[in-house]
Amino acid sequence: MSANLLHELLQLNDEEKLMLQQKKEVQKELYTSQEPFIVEGERFLNQNKMIMVRKHTRFVHFPKHRHNYIEVNYVFSGSLTQTVGNERMELKKGDLLFLNQHIEHELEACNEEDIIINFIIKPEFFTFIFSYLTTENLISNFLISSLFDQTKQGQFLYFAVSEIDSVQELIGKIIVEIMNPSMLSESTIKLYMGLLMVELIKNSDKVRYNQDLNKHYIIVESLKYIEEHFRHASLYELAEKLNQPHYTLSKEIKKATTYTFKELVQAKRLTIARDLLENTSLSISAIVEEVGYENISYFYRVFKSKYGYTPKKFRDQLSNN
Repeated sequence: MSANLLHELLQLNDEEKLMLQQKKEVQKELYTSQEPFIVEGERFLNQNKMIMVRKHTRFVHFPKHRHNYIEVNYVFSGSLTQTVGNERMELKKGDLLFLNQHIEHELEACNEEDIIINFIIKPEFFTFIFSYLTTENLISNFLISSLFDQTKQGQFLYFAVSEIDSVQELIGKIIVEIMNPSMLSESTIKLYMGLLMVELIKNSDKVRYNQDLNKHYIIVESLKYIEEHFRHASLYELAEKLNQPHYTLSKEIKKATTYTFKELVQAKRLTIARDLLENTSLSISAIVEEVGYENISYFYRVFKSKYGYTPKKFRDQLSNN
């Protein structure tokens, strides 16, 4: 990212000048009209915008608060120490922290060289982005459901991605596009954010969660196994790999994803089958074998149940269009 942008971000804004001159506390009225302290996105977001960036105010302790939006903290330079839920953590340059609306966090005062970029994002923005990801990738489904927990539990996803160049490059492009908007910025930002989520999913081994870390590790490893071994995936083989009783693993997968192991395998097989029908000239019998089904009539039945057409009719529809 450009030195010019860093120079610009290092300049004191009015709130920071006030903190240095008078050593005041955070002025809550700038952020909310509510009690308890819930930062209101409407204070910063234009009504027609779904995403913006804002430099975090340095030199002041930011007390416990939540947001009515999804926040992403990005460490542009320096570091950031905060307590999220009950966990104290230090983010270093290049790290990302996703916070949903239900989690409380408290930030220690940043020094002059600590430049933190806060992405303020309406949930519907991610809904748009993820509509292109969730049906294709089991890991993205799981990460997203963690962030958009319908039980209104506080959730965070911490990505230690400072060494991942592709991630850093995309974040830089998003920041520049938001700070220096053009006519096509909204479409460009959506594109970059979609690509960013793909890169983060690719690096899901770099993610930490606020729930039971071992359980989350087991679920992500299970989903990776299905992604890679869907043709001959076996719950018993997976359980052995993860050193888990198969019945416990089955229950945890169902609890975390709302789907059984068998349903996840089937969803992956059908997605691949659909792609092969769309993009290759392989015969249907060859596709059935390729995705791991042994019974062609069973494949026809589950494919039609999911997509509304038999595989043959599905391919014919494509040809007609």
